[in-house]
Amino acid sequence: MNSNLNKIEEETTTEVISVSEPTPSKTAKSPVKQSAQNHVPQAPKKPTYERVIKLLKMVGLGFLESLIRLIVGDDPKRQLKRIWLGVGVPLIAFIVFVVAWQITASTLKSDLGKIPSPSEVWGQSEVLWKDHVNERKKEKAFFERVEKRNAKLLARNPQAKVRTPAYTGKPTFIDQIITSLKTVFAGFLLASFIALPIGIFMGLSKTLRIAINPLVQIFKPVSPVVWLLLVTMFVSALISQNIFLGMPKAFIISFISVALCSMWPTLVNTSVGVSSVDKDFINVARVLRLNTWNKIVKVVLPASLPLVFTGLRISLSIAWMVLIAIELLAQNPGLGKFVWDEFQNGSTDSNAKIIVALFVIGSIGFALDRIMVVIQKMVTFNKNDIA
Repeated sequence: MNSNLNKIEEETTTEVISVSEPTPSKTAKSPVKQSAQNHVPQAPKKPTYERVIKLLKMVGLGFLESLIRLIVGDDPKRQLKRIWLGVGVPLIAFIVFVVAWQITASTLKSDLGKIPSPSEVWGQSEVLWKDHVNERKKEKAFFERVEKRNAKLLARNPQAKVRTPAYTGKPTFIDQIITSLKTVFAGFLLASFIALPIGIFMGLSKTLRIAINPLVQIFKPVSPVVWLLLVTMFVSALISQNIFLGMPKAFIISFISVALCSMWPTLVNTSVGVSSVDKDFINVARVLRLNTWNKIVKVVLPASLPLVFTGLRISLSIAWMVLIAIELLAQNPGLGKFVWDEFQNGSTDSNAKIIVALFVIGSIGFALDRIMVVIQKMVTFNKNDIA
């Protein structure tokens, strides 16, 4: 019996000891596990050249991607093939074009004069630049003389009223480029100001869309010459002086005509984009009890921006395209007037200058389109679908 009591005491002592010993906490973490949890894996940063390639694609210079990848050693064989297709083939085509142009210029003649060769066109481009530089020097010298004269007048009579007359030198080719850019941007802004609100409300209202659509289809294909004549009549009836609000009448006529010719793609695309917004988005706006303004700004416009920007790009291209003909007829001192004046001269040098203007007009049109692409990629969500 004593032995049984001893066994019971030993078991009791063992249980007491096991209870009194501290057990590891379930919530406690080992240092290794804790440090592993504190370390959050981060996505590897893209190499610098990848960011450069992304930027080049954004501005429409994606054809340089293969060259950059070749420089960094990314699959050289594949990149050489892509460079050949993207750069080599177009370069050969351009060389063939220049050779054919040279042969044509040396063999063909017309009643309007000899067709200028590529070298003559290049020479006249240098002449146009030198004329611009010389004219700027004359302008600077003119204002220096005026400043000296005013200083002498004030020295003799401090109360004398002095004035600085405007420089009346002839506009250079660069000046006419700047005038054309001002005209096209003024016309494009006016076209957007008219087309965007009308397009939004046409997209929101089926009744309004049905009512206005026939007028859009009638006015959209009207020739720029017709718009110019109508605008000239209205502006001449409303404005009698040659300068109005600091703007020449020819400039006003030109940019309004440009706006009326180029507004239709923006209007149509905005209407289609707004009307095709997912109905679930509209229902969410209705559930949130957004007013009309907030619904348009926060729901409708963000969802329709891709189509809206497509319309804006087309409108800007049309504005630049019709600008030359409008300036030619309205005598706005831009590229259109430059081309017409040189054509009237009829010399070989004048023909070469016309071809210089041709390349400048095309290059500026391409640059304007690339600018719109960059803006579109910055503000819209389907960046990969933009070319």
